[in-house]
Amino acid sequence: MSQSAPWPTLRRGLVAILRGVTPGEAVAIARVVHAAGIEAIEIPLNSPEPFKSIASLAAALPDALIGAGTVLTRDDVDRLHAAGGRLLVSPNVDGIVLAHAARHGMVTMPGVFTPTEAFLALRHGASALKFFPANVIGAAGIAAMRAVLPKETIVGAVGGVSDGDFPAYAKAGVSVFGLGSSLYKPGMTAADVGERARKAVAAWDALHGEVSA
Repeated sequence: MSQSAPWPTLRRGLVAILRGVTPGEAVAIARVVHAAGIEAIEIPLNSPEPFKSIASLAAALPDALIGAGTVLTRDDVDRLHAAGGRLLVSPNVDGIVLAHAARHGMVTMPGVFTPTEAFLALRHGASALKFFPANVIGAAGIAAMRAVLPKETIVGAVGGVSDGDFPAYAKAGVSVFGLGSSLYKPGMTAADVGERARKAVAAWDALHGEVSA
Protein backbone atom coordinates (compact mmCIF):
# COMPACT_ATOMS: atom_id res chain seq x y z
CA MET A 1 0.00 0.00 0.00
CA SER A 2 1.13 3.56 -0.68
CA GLN A 3 2.07 5.69 2.30
CA SER A 4 0.92 9.30 2.49
CA ALA A 5 3.30 12.03 3.60
CA PRO A 6 3.63 12.09 7.40
CA TRP A 7 1.46 14.45 9.37
CA PRO A 8 3.54 17.64 9.66
CA THR A 9 4.75 19.20 12.87
CA LEU A 10 2.38 22.08 13.51
CA ARG A 11 2.56 24.43 16.46
CA ARG A 12 -1.11 23.69 17.09
CA GLY A 13 -3.25 20.76 16.05
CA LEU A 14 -5.94 22.94 14.53
CA VAL A 15 -7.37 22.82 11.01
CA ALA A 16 -9.59 25.67 9.82
CA ILE A 17 -12.44 24.38 7.63
CA LEU A 18 -13.71 27.21 5.43
CA ARG A 19 -16.77 25.53 3.94
CA GLY A 20 -18.65 27.87 1.62
CA VAL A 21 -15.92 30.51 1.31
CA THR A 22 -15.74 32.23 -2.08
CA PRO A 23 -12.58 32.94 -4.08
CA GLY A 24 -13.06 36.68 -3.60
CA GLU A 25 -12.86 36.46 0.18
CA ALA A 26 -10.75 33.33 0.70
CA VAL A 27 -7.34 35.00 1.00
CA ALA A 28 -8.48 37.70 3.42
CA ILE A 29 -10.14 35.16 5.69
CA ALA A 30 -7.27 32.69 5.48
CA ARG A 31 -4.76 35.41 6.34
CA VAL A 32 -6.50 36.29 9.61
CA VAL A 33 -6.82 32.59 10.48
CA HIS A 34 -3.13 32.05 9.82
CA ALA A 35 -2.15 35.21 11.68
CA ALA A 36 -4.08 33.97 14.70
CA GLY A 37 -1.88 30.87 14.79
CA ILE A 38 -3.76 28.21 12.80
CA GLU A 39 -1.38 26.79 10.20
CA ALA A 40 -3.64 24.28 8.41
CA ILE A 41 -6.53 25.47 6.25
CA GLU A 42 -9.02 23.34 4.33
CA ILE A 43 -11.43 24.42 1.60
CA PRO A 44 -14.16 21.77 1.18
CA LEU A 45 -14.84 20.98 -2.45
CA ASN A 46 -18.55 21.72 -2.08
CA SER A 47 -17.59 25.40 -1.72
CA PRO A 48 -17.90 27.84 -4.67
CA GLU A 49 -14.98 27.41 -7.12
CA PRO A 50 -12.89 25.63 -4.49
CA PHE A 51 -9.79 25.00 -6.57
CA LYS A 52 -9.55 28.69 -7.41
CA SER A 53 -9.59 29.49 -3.68
CA ILE A 54 -7.05 26.77 -2.92
CA ALA A 55 -4.66 28.07 -5.59
CA SER A 56 -4.94 31.58 -4.19
CA LEU A 57 -4.24 30.41 -0.64
CA ALA A 58 -1.31 28.24 -1.69
CA ALA A 59 0.26 31.29 -3.35
CA ALA A 60 -0.57 33.74 -0.57
CA LEU A 61 0.40 31.50 2.37
CA PRO A 62 3.27 29.28 1.23
CA ASP A 63 4.20 28.36 4.81
CA ALA A 64 0.69 27.10 5.62
CA LEU A 65 -0.69 23.60 5.07
CA ILE A 66 -3.39 24.30 2.47
CA GLY A 67 -5.73 21.67 1.13
CA ALA A 68 -9.21 20.46 0.36
CA GLY A 69 -11.97 18.66 2.17
CA THR A 70 -14.69 16.40 0.76
CA VAL A 71 -12.17 14.93 -1.70
CA LEU A 72 -13.87 11.93 -3.29
CA THR A 73 -12.22 11.09 -6.63
CA ARG A 74 -8.87 10.73 -8.38
CA ASP A 75 -9.76 13.77 -10.48
CA ASP A 76 -10.27 15.78 -7.28
CA VAL A 77 -6.79 14.72 -6.16
CA ASP A 78 -5.21 15.78 -9.45
CA ARG A 79 -6.94 19.15 -9.39
CA LEU A 80 -5.94 19.68 -5.78
CA HIS A 81 -2.33 18.94 -6.64
CA ALA A 82 -2.45 21.27 -9.66
CA ALA A 83 -3.77 24.05 -7.41
CA GLY A 84 -0.86 23.64 -5.03
CA GLY A 85 -2.77 21.96 -2.21
CA ARG A 86 -0.88 19.55 0.05
CA LEU A 87 -3.61 18.41 2.48
CA LEU A 88 -6.36 15.97 1.47
CA VAL A 89 -9.32 15.51 3.81
CA SER A 90 -12.26 13.23 3.00
CA PRO A 91 -15.41 12.03 4.76
CA ASN A 92 -14.65 8.41 3.89
CA VAL A 93 -11.89 5.85 3.25
CA ASP A 94 -11.24 5.25 -0.46
CA GLY A 95 -8.08 3.28 -1.16
CA ILE A 96 -7.82 4.51 -4.74
CA VAL A 97 -8.05 8.16 -3.68
CA LEU A 98 -5.54 7.68 -0.85
CA ALA A 99 -3.05 5.88 -3.09
CA HIS A 100 -3.30 8.62 -5.72
CA ALA A 101 -2.78 11.30 -3.07
CA ALA A 102 0.27 9.44 -1.78
CA ARG A 103 1.76 9.48 -5.28
CA HIS A 104 1.47 13.27 -5.19
CA GLY A 105 3.17 13.37 -1.77
CA MET A 106 0.07 14.68 0.01
CA VAL A 107 -0.84 14.62 3.67
CA THR A 108 -4.09 12.67 4.03
CA MET A 109 -6.81 12.61 6.68
CA PRO A 110 -9.71 10.32 5.70
CA GLY A 111 -12.91 10.20 7.70
CA VAL A 112 -13.61 7.16 9.89
CA PHE A 113 -16.42 6.19 12.25
CA THR A 114 -15.59 2.63 13.33
CA PRO A 115 -12.52 0.56 14.28
CA THR A 116 -12.82 -1.29 10.95
CA GLU A 117 -12.66 1.97 9.00
CA ALA A 118 -9.82 3.30 11.18
CA PHE A 119 -7.62 0.26 10.57
CA LEU A 120 -8.53 0.26 6.88
CA ALA A 121 -7.42 3.89 6.58
CA LEU A 122 -4.12 3.11 8.28
CA ARG A 123 -3.60 0.12 5.98
CA HIS A 124 -4.03 2.49 3.03
CA GLY A 125 -1.30 4.74 4.41
CA ALA A 126 -3.32 7.62 5.88
CA SER A 127 -1.29 10.35 7.58
CA ALA A 128 -3.97 10.83 10.24
CA LEU A 129 -7.52 9.74 11.04
CA LYS A 130 -10.50 12.07 11.05
CA PHE A 131 -13.14 10.76 13.43
CA PHE A 132 -16.32 12.13 11.86
CA PRO A 133 -18.84 13.23 12.90
CA ALA A 134 -17.07 13.58 16.25
CA ASN A 135 -20.11 14.96 18.05
CA VAL A 136 -21.97 11.73 17.28
CA ILE A 137 -19.12 9.40 18.27
CA GLY A 138 -18.28 11.47 21.35
CA ALA A 139 -15.07 11.66 23.31
CA ALA A 140 -15.83 8.36 25.05
CA GLY A 141 -16.29 6.55 21.75
CA ILE A 142 -13.06 7.95 20.34
CA ALA A 143 -11.20 7.02 23.54
CA ALA A 144 -12.40 3.42 23.25
CA MET A 145 -11.18 3.16 19.66
CA ARG A 146 -7.98 5.07 20.36
CA ALA A 147 -7.06 2.40 22.90
CA VAL A 148 -6.73 -0.26 20.19
CA LEU A 149 -5.02 1.87 17.53
CA PRO A 150 -1.23 2.03 17.18
CA LYS A 151 0.15 4.53 19.70
CA GLU A 152 1.70 6.67 16.99
CA THR A 153 -1.62 7.21 15.19
CA ILE A 154 -2.57 10.87 14.76
CA VAL A 155 -6.24 11.17 15.72
CA GLY A 156 -8.42 14.11 14.71
CA ALA A 157 -11.94 15.09 15.73
CA VAL A 158 -14.13 16.85 13.17
CA GLY A 159 -17.85 17.61 13.11
CA GLY A 160 -19.64 19.66 15.73
CA VAL A 161 -16.39 20.42 17.55
CA SER A 162 -15.56 23.82 19.06
CA ASP A 163 -12.87 25.16 21.38
CA GLY A 164 -15.00 24.33 24.41
CA ASP A 165 -14.67 20.62 23.52
CA PHE A 166 -10.86 20.55 23.43
CA PRO A 167 -10.25 19.23 26.98
CA ALA A 168 -12.60 16.24 26.75
CA TYR A 169 -11.36 15.16 23.32
CA ALA A 170 -7.70 15.71 24.19
CA LYS A 171 -8.16 13.43 27.19
CA ALA A 172 -9.55 10.83 24.74
CA GLY A 173 -6.34 10.95 22.70
CA VAL A 174 -7.30 13.51 20.05
CA SER A 175 -4.42 15.74 18.93
CA VAL A 176 -5.99 17.47 15.91
CA PHE A 177 -9.25 19.41 15.75
CA GLY A 178 -11.06 20.42 12.59
CA LEU A 179 -12.98 23.64 13.22
CA GLY A 180 -15.83 24.27 10.82
CA SER A 181 -18.95 26.26 11.67
CA SER A 182 -17.56 27.19 15.09
CA LEU A 183 -14.87 29.16 13.21
CA TYR A 184 -16.38 30.15 9.87
CA LYS A 185 -19.81 30.35 8.28
CA PRO A 186 -20.60 31.90 4.90
CA GLY A 187 -21.28 35.61 5.23
CA MET A 188 -18.92 36.18 8.15
CA THR A 189 -16.34 38.95 7.82
CA ALA A 190 -12.61 38.40 8.13
CA ALA A 191 -12.73 40.30 11.43
CA ASP A 192 -15.39 37.91 12.78
CA VAL A 193 -13.38 34.88 11.74
CA GLY A 194 -10.17 36.33 13.15
CA GLU A 195 -11.82 36.81 16.53
CA ARG A 196 -13.05 33.20 16.58
CA ALA A 197 -9.65 31.93 15.43
CA ARG A 198 -7.87 33.78 18.24
CA LYS A 199 -10.33 32.33 20.74
CA ALA A 200 -9.66 28.80 19.48
CA VAL A 201 -5.90 29.34 19.60
CA ALA A 202 -6.15 30.67 23.16
CA ALA A 203 -8.14 27.59 24.19
CA TRP A 204 -5.54 25.30 22.59
CA ASP A 205 -2.69 27.15 24.28
CA ALA A 206 -4.42 27.10 27.65
CA LEU A 207 -4.87 23.34 27.36
CA HIS A 208 -1.24 22.79 26.40
CA GLY A 209 0.33 25.31 28.75
CA GLU A 210 1.43 27.69 26.02
CA VAL A 211 1.14 31.44 25.74
CA SER A 212 -0.77 32.71 22.70
CA ALA A 213 1.14 35.13 20.50
